[in-house]
Amino acid sequence: MVKPIALSLPYPTIDGVGKNLLTASKLSVIYAGKHGELNAILQYVYQSFFFNKFKKEEIASTLMGIAVAEMEHLEILGELILSLGQSPVYAECLPYRCNFYSSSNVSYSTNAEKMLLDDIAGEMLAVGDYEKAISEIEDEKVQAILVRIKLDEELHIKVLKDALLKVGKGS
Repeated sequence: MVKPIALSLPYPTIDGVGKNLLTASKLSVIYAGKHGELNAILQYVYQSFFFNKFKKEEIASTLMGIAVAEMEHLEILGELILSLGQSPVYAECLPYRCNFYSSSNVSYSTNAEKMLLDDIAGEMLAVGDYEKAISEIEDEKVQAILVRIKLDEELHIKVLKDALLKVGKGS
């Protein structure tokens, strides 16, 4: 079983979060937007296949560990969106329309260095999206959950930068 690459801090519970469709729509961006959790999962799994093929099993395992952490984030956000009164569809849902997720958002590079650079850039965008959502959402319970997930995303940046150094050294 693949262990998630995440901080060993608990995630706050969604208990007591009430209906708020505006908050739910803001969360849909980090849930299933272009740089959201769903996209990250698919990209890391895709890339892990290539790192295994390149005989870089440690990096492949790291990417799968990050993917598992992103799956946990997706689950938390999906449950949160549902608690807020919206269906957790795989889309960025604005008040009157949904832009459904497209796997064309996945970076399909097969170059080891470019894959990791794309991952670092994606995690940095995700951190920015979390920061934006935290600043726009007034519910302190929702904010606490987002702050905790953002900490994992920041850890992922560090882990990916370390992996990039290994690729650069030919390890």
